[in-house]
Amino acid sequence: MAQSLAKEFTKGLWAELPPFRLVLGLCPVLAVTKTVENGIGMGVATTFVLVFSNLLVSLLRNIIPPKVRIACYIVIIATFVTIVELVMQAYTYPLFLKLGIFIPLIVVNCIVLGRAEAFASKNNPVMAIADGLGIGIGFTLSLAALGAVREFLGAGTITIWGGNPVFAMPESFHAFSFMVEAPGAFVALGLMLACMNLIGSK
Repeated sequence: MAQSLAKEFTKGLWAELPPFRLVLGLCPVLAVTKTVENGIGMGVATTFVLVFSNLLVSLLRNIIPPKVRIACYIVIIATFVTIVELVMQAYTYPLFLKLGIFIPLIVVNCIVLGRAEAFASKNNPVMAIADGLGIGIGFTLSLAALGAVREFLGAGTITIWGGNPVFAMPESFHAFSFMVEAPGAFVALGLMLACMNLIGSK
């Protein structure tokens, strides 16, 4: 049992890393990773929704009629997204404003719905939690890494929390502002995908 749990948890950290191995959930990956802070915030919000929606889908898997399962999964996911949205408005309002529409759009994130359909609906609650937590942490680390690359090259800073940089290049540093724009997101993602494929092939 412990070995199976460890396998389900760790697969999301490399073998099924959402943006770089499964190439899923790219809309928020490209849109919110101008800073590390945004990436971590989006990743944590998605992880919360993943874990609890997986848990509830797994608990109700024998009750939900097959013909309406997708609609039911969306209702479950939307419930937890609403909770995340309200909590962020109450406690991390500046971050909520930065992430904007991408918080409610977690409802239609293919990672969350995909895990509910492909895994949680076929496995017990403990395995479903392990799967959601592993995929969520992998997704968070992916967004943070991409945000770090884009923010460092595009602004010369690294911001983790509260808008105050924990690292900043000297004023003589000439930032590539291109990297914090939409085209820069595609370039950074492509380079990181290439690195992941190179590492994976070895």
